[in-house]
Amino acid sequence: MSAGILGMGKFIPERVVTNTDLEKVMDTSDEWIRTRTGIEERRIANDETDTSDMAFAAAEQAIKNAGLTASDIDLILVATVTPDHPFPSVACMLQDRLGARRIPAMDISAACSGFIYGMVTAKQFIDNDTFHHVLVVGVEKLSKITNWDDRGTAVLFGDAAAAAVLGNVSEGHGILSFELGADGSGGSYLYQDGKYIKMNGREVFKFAVRQMGESAVHVVEKAGLKKEDIDYLIPHQANIRIMEASRERLEIPEEKMIKTIQKYGNTSASSIPLALVDAVEEGKVKDGDVLVMVGFGGGLTWGALTLKWGK
Repeated sequence: MSAGILGMGKFIPERVVTNTDLEKVMDTSDEWIRTRTGIEERRIANDETDTSDMAFAAAEQAIKNAGLTASDIDLILVATVTPDHPFPSVACMLQDRLGARRIPAMDISAACSGFIYGMVTAKQFIDNDTFHHVLVVGVEKLSKITNWDDRGTAVLFGDAAAAAVLGNVSEGHGILSFELGADGSGGSYLYQDGKYIKMNGREVFKFAVRQMGESAVHVVEKAGLKKEDIDYLIPHQANIRIMEASRERLEIPEEKMIKTIQKYGNTSASSIPLALVDAVEEGKVKDGDVLVMVGFGGGLTWGALTLKWGK
């Protein structure tokens, strides 16, 4: 047995903000945003919907799709940098709302790499038989820390949540290999300064192109696989040029890269699982498919894993 995904869920806010909408309130254009980022629109949560609300909706769906109930969950991990408040954690709020009494719950702060960090953490507990079912949620309400007067960052981000229940799956399936890393010396390139996100786009781009490609190659090699064995690459949906650089490094065709950036923008910790949920719902991902997930984020952090889909 090995740790794999038993069920997934998602939540996306109803409000759609297009590039044309942003043209009306800032000095930018649809053409500029699309050609440089690949983003066409993003979802923005309303004032009444906070991070924990989105996490709850995605978590409920994931637990149901796994064929479980909240009482079956042994641990809750929530990857986010936009909690409702510093404490209690979103994970504790989610535990209470789900009715998953007295089980451990904690948030993970690794920015856009957070979901991968959560998956790998869950794997350790499942592999050593400490816990049987771990709920991992990636969720962000980035709109509340976005400076809408800063066109360099305001066009990039969106709100969303996606969740996965991890547990034992049959031999050969599940997480086959992983890599996690961080370089705190690059923390000044992407951070929250008081209320808002600040980013040195040039430095983040250089780091991301190099690290995403390297990490993707590393986890394929660690799994004893070849590039030809990859069915889908699911990169962090930050920038289409960064995503394409990772795809080219793996030497896989364009149709093997899952792309949702055009409709959701960069949703940080939720971006990778959200892309996976969409691919599963669309019937792209099938039992036995080999997936490579790779991301980077503020910290600076990075993470990647290979996973064979199925139970």
